[in-house]
Amino acid sequence: MRPLHIVWQRLVDSSGRTCTRCGATHEALEHAVAKLRGALAPLGLEPTLETREISEAAFKSDPSASNRIWIADRSLEEWLGARSGSSQCCTVCGDSECRTVELGETVFEDIPEELILKAALVAAAQALAPAGEARSGQGKRDSCRPECCPPAKQ
Repeated sequence: MRPLHIVWQRLVDSSGRTCTRCGATHEALEHAVAKLRGALAPLGLEPTLETREISEAAFKSDPSASNRIWIADRSLEEWLGARSGSSQCCTVCGDSECRTVELGETVFEDIPEELILKAALVAAAQALAPAGEARSGQGKRDSCRPECCPPAKQ
C-alpha cells in the first residue's frame, strides 16, 4: 500500500492541554482517517496520521502554525482552494489570534471532518493519476508508440 500522509500540528501547553478548536479538529481527523482507510484501501492507498506538538514559545511567535493540516505535503487550504485566517481563541491560547480556515464566505475555527475528507480525496485522486496526467492533464496515450495505440479519430 502507498501511504497518503496527513500531518497535523497544534499547540500543547506545559500541562499537556490544547484548546477546544484543536481538540475538535483532532476528533474530526480521527473520524476522517478511519473513513479514509476503508475508502482508499481498495485503491492501494493507506492514510497515515502524524500529530506534532508546538511548544508555547513557538506558538507565541507564530500562532497560525497551530491547528494546521498537510495532506501529501500540501496544505489543506491548497487542496480545497481555501485560505487561512485568524480569530481570537480561548483558554490555552490566551488572547492569541489562532488559525482559521476560510472557504468561500464560511470561516471554520475548528476543521470539520467533511473538509478533511474532501481535501484527502482530492489528494488521493491526484496520487492515483498516471504520472503525466496529474500535472499536464494528458493521459498515457500521448507517450505510446503509434503502432500500439493509433490516434483517436477526429
